[in-house]
Amino acid sequence: MMTAKEIRDSYKKFFESKGHAIVPSAPMVIKDDPTLMFTNAGMNQWKDIILGTRDPEPRRRADTQKCLRVSGKHNDLEEVGHDTYHHTMFEMLGNWSFGDYFKEGAIDMAWEYLVDVLKLNPEDLYVTVFEGSPEENIPRDDEAAKYWAKHVPEDHIINGNKHDNFWEMGDTGPCGPCSEIHVDSRTPEQKAASGKTGRELVNQDDPQVIEIWNLVFMQFNRKADGSLEKLSMNVIDTGMGFERLVRMMQGKHSNYDTDVFQPIIKAEQQITGLKYTTFEEEASQTSTTSETSNSSQEQINVAMRVCADHLRAVAFSIADGQLPSNAKAGYVIRRILRRAVRYAYTFLGQKEAFLFKLLPTLVEEMGDAFPELKAQQQLIAKVMKEEEDSFLRTLDKGIALLDKAMEQLKAEGKTELDGVQAFRLFDTYGFPLDLTELICRENGFTVNEKQFDVEMQKQKERARNAAAVENSDWVELKAGEQQFVGYDYTEYECEILRYRKVTQKKNEFYEVVLSATPFYGEMGGQVGDQGVLVSETETIDVIDSKRENGQTVHIVKQMPKDPSAPFMACVDTDKRDASAANHTATHLLDYALKQVLGDHVEQKGSFVSPDTLRFDFSHFEKVTDEQLREVERMVNDMIRQDLPRDEHRDMPMEEAKKLGAIALFGEKYGDKVRVMRFGPSCELCGGIHATSTGRIGFFKIISESSVAAGIRRIEAKTGKECEELLYTLEDTLKAVKSFFNNAKDLQGVIQKYIEEHDHMKKEIESFQAQAIETAAKKLVETARTVNGITVISKVIPMAPAAAKDLAFKVRAAVDGSLLCVIGSHENQKPQLTIMLSDDMVSEHGLNAGQMVREAAKLIQGGGGGQPHFAQAGGKNADGLSAAVDKVLEMAKL
Repeated sequence: MMTAKEIRDSYKKFFESKGHAIVPSAPMVIKDDPTLMFTNAGMNQWKDIILGTRDPEPRRRADTQKCLRVSGKHNDLEEVGHDTYHHTMFEMLGNWSFGDYFKEGAIDMAWEYLVDVLKLNPEDLYVTVFEGSPEENIPRDDEAAKYWAKHVPEDHIINGNKHDNFWEMGDTGPCGPCSEIHVDSRTPEQKAASGKTGRELVNQDDPQVIEIWNLVFMQFNRKADGSLEKLSMNVIDTGMGFERLVRMMQGKHSNYDTDVFQPIIKAEQQITGLKYTTFEEEASQTSTTSETSNSSQEQINVAMRVCADHLRAVAFSIADGQLPSNAKAGYVIRRILRRAVRYAYTFLGQKEAFLFKLLPTLVEEMGDAFPELKAQQQLIAKVMKEEEDSFLRTLDKGIALLDKAMEQLKAEGKTELDGVQAFRLFDTYGFPLDLTELICRENGFTVNEKQFDVEMQKQKERARNAAAVENSDWVELKAGEQQFVGYDYTEYECEILRYRKVTQKKNEFYEVVLSATPFYGEMGGQVGDQGVLVSETETIDVIDSKRENGQTVHIVKQMPKDPSAPFMACVDTDKRDASAANHTATHLLDYALKQVLGDHVEQKGSFVSPDTLRFDFSHFEKVTDEQLREVERMVNDMIRQDLPRDEHRDMPMEEAKKLGAIALFGEKYGDKVRVMRFGPSCELCGGIHATSTGRIGFFKIISESSVAAGIRRIEAKTGKECEELLYTLEDTLKAVKSFFNNAKDLQGVIQKYIEEHDHMKKEIESFQAQAIETAAKKLVETARTVNGITVISKVIPMAPAAAKDLAFKVRAAVDGSLLCVIGSHENQKPQLTIMLSDDMVSEHGLNAGQMVREAAKLIQGGGGGQPHFAQAGGKNADGLSAAVDKVLEMAKL
């Protein structure tokens, strides 16, 4: 039986033999594409080639791509774990042809690989072809059907509808018919018992008749008005689920029973002491097994599958540079991790962090194929454990709230929790509806699902409205590809190739693509350039530049009156130079941190603008002030050396590695890279940099903080911003000096003032204690006795803390029964204090906490406390006397 690793290697070898370049997987987390957070298909990294903005050479490629499908159009999250073949993170084997072979070549190669190389039984294979769409004037894909007929009988070729057999990149863009290959993996007994052929079960959600490979024939471009036009180049884009293929090859009936997942599931069994049943074990269970235990075992199985799957998604995301957080891609990762924690908590009895304990097994199984896992194992474990611990605390809070809500329902004689409360638990504490329903059901309650759905819909609409973006079609003025000249020029002659109107939150602007541009589009943490487009007759402000599909897109508020005119594109050089200085400073900072803290330091994100720089890096403890000072000294030393920029463009990756260039985990690099070296600092980077380190001027760290477990953040300033920072500090110091008569030894003078202040404070506290002692004696001396009870009531000017001390002094001085009520005030802020002896509580049934709450209404305030002592503050000092009287009235004294 072939192992997963052998199957992966056989795929690459086969397509290499067919003239395909074998390329590495792109990162799963996408950093520079505003339309996509995660790689959800193998073609994502080739978008710019398909859209015609990048050279298609080599025209044949193949790879295995890490993918994540949990949001947007491809959302399988809630199905994961419940069935045997859906996943969040999965590998997609793919082969591409950009203007080379088309339908016949793709079909022939797919068949040869599955049947001749892997020896799958052709009788179990079924294929679908697009049935056509009369409303779009697209006929049935008879061409694909004709090529399939060379390999399979007619009854194994099935017509598929638009949903299943017409692939689209999004609402607009490249699209085309596709042809799916499905495998009937049922046992002979299952086939006989079913009475149905595999053909009848294709695309019917049968867990044993599943799609394994999708061959997409991209031949159209979908425009904003919904119409289709022919692509300039036909593209083959195929995607085969690696986990599903391994399942077929290993004769399993569940992806989770293969060697892709079984090591992780075995580790789960070892930690939890619970048993997982494989598909075969489930099938062989006798009918005598009780339904209850079946149901309980199924819950354990689902939970273990969820944890095994989600572990991979979270670990690979962190390795690719995406930490769990409250926004965008980070929130998606947090949701996946929390779903796993919830299943482990509810069904596997794991009340403490669990998922991170499985990480060593994952690294052992996949660390060789994906070295980023092994290299960052410590960081991934720390981040996962902190996230798990945090969510478990949140779960406990949510469960306490739910318990309280159920107690209230019981008291009111109700049996249904309203959906608004259930939604609040979901929104604030991450409780999905099924968890709330499970806990309620165990306690004899139901949940109003309709109300929950209404609240969920409201939230979705709010999110949709906030993110709504309308793009019109690109208006093509001239054909051609954009040339980026920004490394060498800040001004350049150009023409507008195409533009489109964009509407977002009622704001309108235009995106413009130029034939040649010096503008750097936002990428790699560096903000986009600003500047102007100048023609003979007008000047247009470029308010931002973004990177999209491998080209710079210029953002303008208005289009030129004559878009076809020749323009000069001019970058705002002051802002560009300041950004460049900050970017170069991050490289020097990265180098210095490695020298001071150790080689484990890895860049985990950066932000570079004209005003500031931010640098996130892996380190497991706070950086000390001494270490920060050492880093600053090292960076400023390199600045004073005025190290020249040593730039190497289009350098082969192997040469760059020999040069010592640092590659970042989670970044996508091509065969040719750009190396940026300043003295000992050498990194792969596509950003804009200073011509020499001296241009930075000066470097100053302004803060160091924690971002997440094992991730620290440094914010710093350079150049002119440092100058302004020093002026601010100087002005502050001058102002402080003026308070101390411009003393020469400012530190000594301030120290003397602090010591004098502390001495006087102690003296005042001593006087106050004596005053309280005297006041307590006077109150006891003037007390009245009512029915054997010492009653003290007084309104006096006094600080809140002193009133409390006074009440306890009185209690200590009075033997026997006592009721003491003091109204005190300071700066027109009233306070009511009640002190009772123990027997007044136990024998007379008085409660200071309840009494003070009622009486405090007369001073427009509130408070509380214990039965024998309570205090309340308020707003109306004039009501103090009435409040004191109210207490006496309630005590009937």
